[in-house]
Amino acid sequence: MKSINRYIDHTLLKPTSTENDIKQLCKEAIDYNFYSVCVNSSFVKLAKDCLNSTNSVAVCSVIGFPLGAMSTSAKAYEAKEAINNGATEIDMVINIGLLKSEQHDAVRDDIKAVKNAIGKNILKVILEISELTNDEIIKACELSLEANADFVKTSTGFSSSGATLEAAKLMLDTVNGNAKVKASGGIRNFETAKKYIELGVDRLGVSAGIAIVEGRESTSDY
Repeated sequence: MKSINRYIDHTLLKPTSTENDIKQLCKEAIDYNFYSVCVNSSFVKLAKDCLNSTNSVAVCSVIGFPLGAMSTSAKAYEAKEAINNGATEIDMVINIGLLKSEQHDAVRDDIKAVKNAIGKNILKVILEISELTNDEIIKACELSLEANADFVKTSTGFSSSGATLEAAKLMLDTVNGNAKVKASGGIRNFETAKKYIELGVDRLGVSAGIAIVEGRESTSDY
């Protein structure tokens, strides 16, 4: 197993986040050698500039965040802009309403449009498991695979609840090694993070990264 810090997407997505907050996030990511920083798309260029001194920390941008309900063309454009500004990973929110309407072709096309816009860069599809039934989680994973997504991700951290071990296992079983799984939302300490990693999760989206690697409990919401 790789060191736990290399599972972590060090995350700051609050709407009140300032430029200084993003600079601090990037400094922490360098100091702790996290896998990436995960920021809103407006901060991608700033994060990239802050990380120019290192090649070991990537920039991840959320897209269509946090609702996933914007148009496909808007998501694709936002994703392409994020890549142009220095992101190498994209975490897009699935269109939950379309999934629940059983408009499966539209959901698949939504994901595929973003993947086409970013080329070979990594695409993670946020399912928002708190709003879905188990059958809908399975279908969302299947549609993500059909659209060539690289990861499926549990949650935005901005809904009614975050990741669960049960949902993460269901996602892992469904993708069956054909995509990776990222757990996010409510992972606040080392022991919880370790359980997800032992389950088979490849990435953790957390704002509690420092507390996790230092063995402390965090009160962070994400």
